Amino acid sequence: MPSTAQGPAIRVQGLTKSFDQLHVLRGVDFDVARGTVYALLGSNGAGKTTIVRILSTLLAPDAGTATVHGFDVVREPARVRESISLTGQFAAVDEVLTGRENLVLVARLRHLPEPRQIADDLLARFDLSDAATRKVAEYSGGMRRRLDIAMSLVGHPPVIFLDEPTTGLDPQSRLEVWRTVQELTAGGTTVLLTTQYLDEAEQLADRIGILHEGRIIADGTLAELKQLLPPAQVEYVEKQPTLEEIFLAVVSSGHQDR
Repeated sequence: MPSTAQGPAIRVQGLTKSFDQLHVLRGVDFDVARGTVYALLGSNGAGKTTIVRILSTLLAPDAGTATVHGFDVVREPARVRESISLTGQFAAVDEVLTGRENLVLVARLRHLPEPRQIADDLLARFDLSDAATRKVAEYSGGMRRRLDIAMSLVGHPPVIFLDEPTTGLDPQSRLEVWRTVQELTAGGTTVLLTTQYLDEAEQLADRIGILHEGRIIADGTLAELKQLLPPAQVEYVEKQPTLEEIFLAVVSSGHQDR
């Protein structure tokens, strides 16, 4: 679907949201370039899922603006929903159906022609063809998550939200999901990834935003974020800071500044 404007795939400016006396978002700003992975990194309760719910039109912001694929999430929610897909923390697959039947169902719900061909193409893309006729109840965690993401691609949405996609998965299944995300962006899809796993952001993200106490307190590439720490001391081997060290240092600094 063509967007109404050029520029970032996602633009968030001054976003705020409170629940009673709890101020979850206190003025969030960030852009996501088209065809990239932007990792929104933060602790549990930092507001990551609230941002995703606002961007996917499931929740209205109190203030600020946000556009997805050029469409305003408040004024043009139907156009936003046509442009996105959302994969949450738990795979939204029907365990009674087979992998192919899950995909065919979504294609039919979207009123797309040739739903079986769409299903078979996605099964092949996500290395699930051999399991196409098996009930999803028999799938491993990684297979279910791959199927879940495949279902989110029915209709070729240009923007995908992955909200903590590897929560509860074993290491091998996490690697399978990482490979899937890399393949998505290689095909031009824009991905907003929320995660609390620092290694996940380090492996996948083109840019990283650190969300703390309702604000983005650091935003940049991994190399740019490394510049926030003092230069590494060289003794025998230079030790580069890990994303975990950057995250803890930035959060600590951001907390002290307030």
